[in-house]
Amino acid sequence: PAGARIVDLSEKTVLPGFVDAHSHLTFPLTGSTNWDAALAFYTQADFALIGAQHAREVLESGFTSTREVGASHFADVALRNAIDAGRVPGPRMQVAAHALGITGGHCDQSGYVPALLGREPGPMEGIANGPDEIRSAIRHQVKYGADVIKICATGGVMSVGDSVGVQQYDQDELEAVVQAARMVERRVAAHAHGTEGIKAAVRAGVTSIEHGSLLDDEGIQLMLEHGTYLVSTLFAGDAVMRMAQDGTITGELADKAMAIGPAMANTMRRAHEAGVKVALGVDNIFYDHRTSTREFELLVQAGFSEMDAIVAGTSVAAELLGWEDDVGTIAPGRWADLVAVDGDPLEDITELQRVTFVMKGGEIVVTKDPRLST
Repeated sequence: PAGARIVDLSEKTVLPGFVDAHSHLTFPLTGSTNWDAALAFYTQADFALIGAQHAREVLESGFTSTREVGASHFADVALRNAIDAGRVPGPRMQVAAHALGITGGHCDQSGYVPALLGREPGPMEGIANGPDEIRSAIRHQVKYGADVIKICATGGVMSVGDSVGVQQYDQDELEAVVQAARMVERRVAAHAHGTEGIKAAVRAGVTSIEHGSLLDDEGIQLMLEHGTYLVSTLFAGDAVMRMAQDGTITGELADKAMAIGPAMANTMRRAHEAGVKVALGVDNIFYDHRTSTREFELLVQAGFSEMDAIVAGTSVAAELLGWEDDVGTIAPGRWADLVAVDGDPLEDITELQRVTFVMKGGEIVVTKDPRLST
């Protein structure tokens, strides 16, 4: 159009803005060495303020869109709204509010004495047992701003008292989740490490499996039949192994980390080779959020081509979010979410860890080239 500013990126490699399908920007423990006690020292205000810091960091690293799959106190809703209103910088966000899980399961805060929490959390905080409570929990999250529903179908690594691979919602409960979510036009993301929990969630009709660490051949076939996405989170698997090895986490958590971490890369490779749609997700609650683009490198190390890794973190992730008409590709009519790097990521995928230009919605967020700064 007449009077438009021309931004010349012809000497750089230009890509769509990255999409993280599994973020926890409002999670406060990044960099913590006190995993057992840290959650006892953070308030709702801390969650929101830390989220604003992390949102800026991921945007400046190239992630212009994220899907926040679980947060406390609706801090993710507040962060999304603040970003949309232009009050704080950050990526476009889909948010889940509280993740749903069983009492004492991966989505519950276990391991504390009862008096510390004051009362047992219930459906309003996402702890729901049985179809009736599940329906109530979903409606509550949506009422207060959830764009997507996150459930914990199996145990997890960074939770106390649950086996990482054990199924935590039965088939009737999983089907209730999907039915209730569909009635309010929401997609379902299912945290699932264990084989049977993965397959039960896929049969129920969830949109995506998060992690999928112990996915077997039958599970892969089910995902292909149902069109279920697999969200990578190799960054998290690598992080928990490192933390177990250096003593940051010990005991039960370390044992679970060493059981699950090594399996994740092999799972991603097998699923990808079979044709399962793999979307990039980082699940970074461990390190500086400016390092989250390392997920691309980990996908390549797992056997993805450089282009397939890039597609996982752009167009495929955008499709998972239902945003494929707006983000994830560079085409007429899309929002102008762009990233540029100096080198060629098809030759060296680590170039994506050295982003030199970020544009979100046509506005320059980051440029390390002084010629483009005015």
